[in-house]
Amino acid sequence: MNLITFTIAMTALISLILVLIAFWLPTINPDTEKMSPYECGFDPLGTARLPFSMRFFLVAILFLLFDLEIALLLPLPWGDQLNSPLTTILWTTTILILLALGLIYEWLQGGLEWAE
Repeated sequence: MNLITFTIAMTALISLILVLIAFWLPTINPDTEKMSPYECGFDPLGTARLPFSMRFFLVAILFLLFDLEIALLLPLPWGDQLNSPLTTILWTTTILILLALGLIYEWLQGGLEWAE
């Protein structure tokens, strides 16, 4: 019981220290960018109908796609312990091939070129 009490007390103490540091550290050197409520690069007080770069949108979608790929491939180490790990390897290879073909297509179409 003493170990559990000590563990809870240490966890609470470390959490409190981290919270205090998180509130204290940003106020040391404030500037206009840190004080801005938005970090997207758009003016928050301007009109909401400003056009944005389609290339930025494409890169954001590609990031989400490859982020989803990571989420799909995370269970792969546990898939080796199934009765037939060949099925897991087949599905993983299929996902990777489809994503690689999509990336090659975008690259050949010039969609990954940031500047023209």
